Amino acid sequence: MFRLPSAMTPNDIGIDLGTSNTRLHVRGQGIVLCEPSVVALDRSRHSVIAVGQEAKAMLGRTPANIEVVRPLRDGVIADFDVAQTMLRELIARVQPRRRVLRPRIAVGVTSSITPVEKRAVREAAMHAGARAVYLVENPMAAAIGAGLPIQEPGGHLIVDIGGGTTEVAVISLSGIVYCGSVRTAGDEMDEVITQYIRKQYNVLVGERRVEEIKLALGAARESSDGPRTIQVKGSDLVSRVPKTIMIDEDELREILHDCVHTIVEAVRVCVERTPPEIAADMIDNGITLTGGGALLAGLDEILRKEMKLPVTLVHHPLSCVARGIGALFHDAALLERVALDH
Repeated sequence: MFRLPSAMTPNDIGIDLGTSNTRLHVRGQGIVLCEPSVVALDRSRHSVIAVGQEAKAMLGRTPANIEVVRPLRDGVIADFDVAQTMLRELIARVQPRRRVLRPRIAVGVTSSITPVEKRAVREAAMHAGARAVYLVENPMAAAIGAGLPIQEPGGHLIVDIGGGTTEVAVISLSGIVYCGSVRTAGDEMDEVITQYIRKQYNVLVGERRVEEIKLALGAARESSDGPRTIQVKGSDLVSRVPKTIMIDEDELREILHDCVHTIVEAVRVCVERTPPEIAADMIDNGITLTGGGALLAGLDEILRKEMKLPVTLVHHPLSCVARGIGALFHDAALLERVALDH
């Protein structure tokens, strides 16, 4: 049987273009790359020094001529040129060096994306080497990645908590019945923690350390084993010397209370605005939690208690959107249906 050489075979790429991390799914291979959405630039030489994990490691540790940039904010491209550079570099890492046939690329985007932002994502992907670009709303991709039967009649409520936004959507018959988006997500939680430590302890903590605190202690409910503590190192704002403080999970839970409340209210609004026939389906189907923020301990229990609905935290919630986008390349009809005006 005749086979095309590897350089001529389709190598479709699904991209979860996240505010915090970008994941690439290659058709037939699965998720092959996950890197922080960070780029390090040498402003004096107008050149790129590093992309991804290597760039993130430089946060707060660079000389004056080097700037570490996050090209996405609140789920959308904030710096087009840097985002294009990042995409080109990440795509090159998963593409064979000699490739004749350029890949089709599907990109997950926030449901609140504007026409201008859509054009920016399309152009960034095209300049990065795509022959065709599809944009798919994150809640839809997350639902597919979670294995929900989205093509059947019946409402499925999905809550995708990413780095820049939390998106709450009701999906039925391969379409989004209602979708709401709030900018309370991972980045907002990090900022709240940073400001609290600064105000309460007069200590300035770096961005990378704040994220570590959230992952280590983040808890939406009280722990039955007593509060855990973590050592936090930063810079004293008064004396300007290094300082170490201790924070426990009870304290962090209070810090994040308003963020959790905002997410719960976004879910409540979504349920209230859903047609009664579909709302009735939720009694059986419940709420599906995806995204990195879904790992906040106890969040599922709070949603279950407040909404009086069953809540399911999917396996590997961080990669749900990327898996869903990748799966679409195996169903051309579904891809055409769910892609935004391409």
